[in-house]
Amino acid sequence: MLLAAWAAVSACTYGKIGAGSGHYTQAAAIKGQGGTYKIGNPYKIMGKWYYPKEDYSYSEVGMASWYGKDFHAKKTANGENYDMHALTAAHRTLPLPSIVKVTNLENGRSLVLRVNDRGPYAKDRIIDISKRGAQLLGYQTQGVAKVRVEVLPEESKALKAALLGQEYKAPASASRPVQTAGVAGTAAKKSDPLELKGAGYLGTGAISYPKDSWFVQAGAYSRQSAAQDLSKKLDKYGATNIYYVTVNGQQFYRVRLGPYAHKQEAEVTLARVKHYGIYDAKVVQD
Repeated sequence: MLLAAWAAVSACTYGKIGAGSGHYTQAAAIKGQGGTYKIGNPYKIMGKWYYPKEDYSYSEVGMASWYGKDFHAKKTANGENYDMHALTAAHRTLPLPSIVKVTNLENGRSLVLRVNDRGPYAKDRIIDISKRGAQLLGYQTQGVAKVRVEVLPEESKALKAALLGQEYKAPASASRPVQTAGVAGTAAKKSDPLELKGAGYLGTGAISYPKDSWFVQAGAYSRQSAAQDLSKKLDKYGATNIYYVTVNGQQFYRVRLGPYAHKQEAEVTLARVKHYGIYDAKVVQD
């Protein structure tokens, strides 16, 4: 998959709004459904007061539930159409929308979700997740799970700015080096990719992984810089690694996430990567 092909795919607009897609694309889709950015006034439910506010350091452990067809296609608290098949959630006080990372502490799975609704209010649960989100986090059947909910501050601020028609500049940060992964062989020099031969990985040292591990392959590029760009974009979904391989004399750079011990774990990440817009991503085993 070449960089141009990836760009064309990611630029397409679909009905669902993924938490991982570009914030301007998300904002346009949210506005198209009548959605807005809002914090809201304090409110009282079942005798308890709640105080919505911007809190970009928010992190809480508690119980998560999920909601589905009874609310499907109805308006959320910020005016969007609720889609039980999208990766969204309801929270009692976070700004709408916010981007959060939810980790199921019972099985280690995590997802990036967009909070666009209010709730839940039963039994001290801290977040209500879409049906699809609960499926991917592995608790739809049991109904509830103990989770950690963490705000992703830069993603949330960027989406807010896009919805309000403002410019957002992310804080300057050091460039991230290409991560290494466990392909047997000698580490290649990042500064001279033309010397690479056969198959291997980019980086400064070998990191081993168990045989028959699972990976999510997001793309393969003829240019190392293109692979590095994609690797940086997908870094929030897990450890990204760049491998090189020579096929019929042509060198390619593969971008992968992993390794995962179980295929099901890789499939959870695959769903998140596809929500970002990499629809040709796939699960592979090495």
